[in-house]
Amino acid sequence: VQLQASGGGLVQAGGSLKLSCAASGRTFSDYAMAWFRQTPGKEREFVAAISWSGSMTHYADSVKGRFTISGDNAKNTVYLQMNSLKPDDTAVYYCAAKGSWTKVKDTSSYDYWGRGTLVTVSS
Repeated sequence: VQLQASGGGLVQAGGSLKLSCAASGRTFSDYAMAWFRQTPGKEREFVAAISWSGSMTHYADSVKGRFTISGDNAKNTVYLQMNSLKPDDTAVYYCAAKGSWTKVKDTSSYDYWGRGTLVTVSS
């Protein structure tokens, strides 16, 4: 399984970015997909997760109402629309996949990880 994240960049506070995570290598019909983020010196933290069917989503409190996770099954791609960005959202964002909708906030429960994409929010 390969996950390829893209879409990061530099944006001013209050702006928007949309991250993409393209998945390949197997059938993902039973999978949960998620976004995590990490800043230097801190642990990787959960941002949002979605079931591959799209019927279930879960967000970290810090991003609720600002970020939206979605998926396009035909393209095997998961997105993270980030609005009203804050400097505290600055981080390397990683997409991840696991084979069930359990412990979706738990970093250690994920089987596959993509390489991160850097999001920088300037004040």
